[in-house]
This record gives sequence, C-alpha cells and structure tokens, in this order.
Amino acid sequence: MALDQMKMLNDLRKAQKALAKELVEVEAGDGAVVVQINGELKVKSIKIDPSMVDLDDISELEHWLEIAIRDGMAKAQEIAAEKMKPLMGGLGNLGL
Repeated sequence: MALDQMKMLNDLRKAQKALAKELVEVEAGDGAVVVQINGELKVKSIKIDPSMVDLDDISELEHWLEIAIRDGMAKAQEIAAEKMKPLMGGLGNLGL
C-alpha cells in the first residue's frame, strides 16, 4: 500500500473518532424530550421531563420522541457528511 493511501486511511480513522465525540442535541415538545446523537448516528441519551408528559396521552410523547430522533439524526448526518467530505475525494484511489 502506498504511503499516501496509508495516510488517507489514517485520516479517515481520525475523522471517524472525531465524529464519535461530536454531539447533536435536539428537543421536542418545548423541551419535554431531549435527545443527544453523536456523529456516528448513535443515540447517546434521551431525557424526558415527566412534568411535561401527559400519561393519558402517551402518543404525544411517542410523537415527540420520533421528532427529536429524526431531527437529531438529520443534523448528525449533516455534520458527518461535512467532516468526511474532504476525505471522500481520495477514497476512489483506494479501490473502495
């Protein structure tokens, strides 16, 4: 493997590690639900404010969770794409 290919793979690994540390926080239901997702698109935490949840309307809570996770994933994907873009151009040279 050529030296430049090894450097490129090393840069890719560094970028992936950086994405694991990148956190996106999204809320729904005026803060009733707060979701954190990292740049690897893994849900890191979900917080629910019990004082804002109507137990007689659990579907509302489910809806807020869907919104927060969907929006968080979209934002995390944008961050991942932005961080990986400079590295993607050279990947064609690796035969991947």
